Amino acid sequence: MDDPADLTTVLADVRRGMIPAHVYNDEEIFRLEAQRIFARSWVFLAHESEIPAPGDYVVRRILDDSFIVVRDEHGAVHALFNMCLHRGMQVCRAELGNASHFRCPYHGWSYRNDGRLVGLPFHREAYGGDAGFRRSDQRLLPAPALDTYNGLVFASLDPDAPPLREFLGDFVFYLDYYTRQSPSGIEVRGPQRWRIKANWKIGAENFAGDMYHTPHTHTSVVEIGLFREPKAEKRKDGCTYWAGSGGGTTYKLPPGDLRERLRYVGYPDVMIDKMLREWSPAQRAVIGEDGFMVSAASVFPNLSFVHNWPKVGESDDVLPFISLRQWQPVGPDETEVLSWFAVDKEAPEEFKALSYKAYLMCFGSSGMFEQDDVENWVSLTSTAAGTMARRLLLNSRMGLLADDEPVVAPLEWSGAGTAYVGYGEYNQRALLARWADCLETPVRTPSAVGFGTGS
Repeated sequence: MDDPADLTTVLADVRRGMIPAHVYNDEEIFRLEAQRIFARSWVFLAHESEIPAPGDYVVRRILDDSFIVVRDEHGAVHALFNMCLHRGMQVCRAELGNASHFRCPYHGWSYRNDGRLVGLPFHREAYGGDAGFRRSDQRLLPAPALDTYNGLVFASLDPDAPPLREFLGDFVFYLDYYTRQSPSGIEVRGPQRWRIKANWKIGAENFAGDMYHTPHTHTSVVEIGLFREPKAEKRKDGCTYWAGSGGGTTYKLPPGDLRERLRYVGYPDVMIDKMLREWSPAQRAVIGEDGFMVSAASVFPNLSFVHNWPKVGESDDVLPFISLRQWQPVGPDETEVLSWFAVDKEAPEEFKALSYKAYLMCFGSSGMFEQDDVENWVSLTSTAAGTMARRLLLNSRMGLLADDEPVVAPLEWSGAGTAYVGYGEYNQRALLARWADCLETPVRTPSAVGFGTGS
C-alpha cells in the first residue's frame, strides 16, 4: 500500500483476528499479494500424471506468468516461461498436447521440449550465423525453482526460495492421505476451469478450516440424503489442524478399528490393504486409534484438497472421492478455479468410475457444494468493495477468549501440528497470519537475464 502505516495497521488487525473487510477486494492489497506472495511462494502447477509421456505438456499460470509444464524426451519435467526470446510472443498457444518442439508463431523461432533453441529462420543472413548469435547457448527461461512431492509439480518465481519440502513443512503428513494411498500415487482428470467474481483468499480460507459454515450453507445437501449422517452439525465433533504451510478439517468417525473405519467411508479392502502398507504408523493411528478422517485442506497460498464420501445410489453405500483445486487470482474481485479429480492409480476401475461420479455430484463447476459456496463468496467480495467495508473489522476470533487463550485445549492426537476439536477459526487465522508475514516483507527486484549477445 502507498502508506506503510496503513499496511501496518491492516496486518496488526489481521494478526489479532479482526480482519479489515476491504482486504477481500482491494487493488493495492492485490498488487502487494502479487509481489510478496505469488512472486516467492511455491505454487502448484500440475500433476505428473497429466504429462505421462515424453513431449506431453500443459500450460499453466502463476498470476500473469505463463509456463509450459512439459516432460522432455528423457523423461525430465520442466516449467518453461512461455515467452519467445526474440520478440516476446507466447511460444505455445494450446492448453495441452504433445510436442517434441515448440515454434513461435511470430517469427518462427523453434525450441525443443527441454527449452533449447534449435531453429532460427535465416540465421546466417539475419545474424551472421553463430558469430552473431550462438543458438546453442539459448533456451526458454525456466522457472527459477521447480520441485515435486508425490507427483505434485510446484514452481517458485524466487530463485532463493527454501526447498519445497521445507516450505510444506509438517503438512506433508496430511498430503499423503490425499496423494499416496499406494506406491503408485494418484492420477488426475481435469482440470475443470471456470471463473468466479470472488477474491482468491476466501476459497483458500474456507477449505483450510471452515467447519462452521457446513450446517448452514450446505443444509440442503444433508436434507436430500446425500450423506448418511443425519445432521450437518456432526462436523463439530471433528477437529481442525494446522501444520507447516497448511491445515484442514476432519470428520469424527464412528467406533471401529482402522479397517472398519476405512470401509465406513467406502474404501474396498483391496485399497485398504495398500493404504495400511503405505502410510506410517502415526498416519494410520489418526484414523484407526484417534478416529478422525481428513476432509478439506489448504496449502498456502492457493492449493486446496477435499475428501468426502457421499451416497451415489439408492442404497446407503458411499463412495469416497478426492479433489485438488487451485484458487488462481485474476484480480482482487475475480478468481479462476481449477478443479481436478484425483484417484489412486492402483484403484479398481469400477471404483474409479463411481468415485468420479461422486466428485461431479459434489464439486466441480456443477457440483452441489460448489454452488452453495460460491454464492456466499461472490456476495462477500462484492460487499467488500464499498466505502463502508473500510470501516468494518470482521470478527475471525472464533475459538479464542478475550485474553487470546483458546476456548478448548489443543487436541492430543497422533497427527502433526496443532489441532482443536469443535468450531473455531484457528486455521483461518493461521493462514492469514502467514499472509500477513509475506505482505510485511518487501521483495528485492530480481536481475534481468539477457539473451541478446550470444557470446
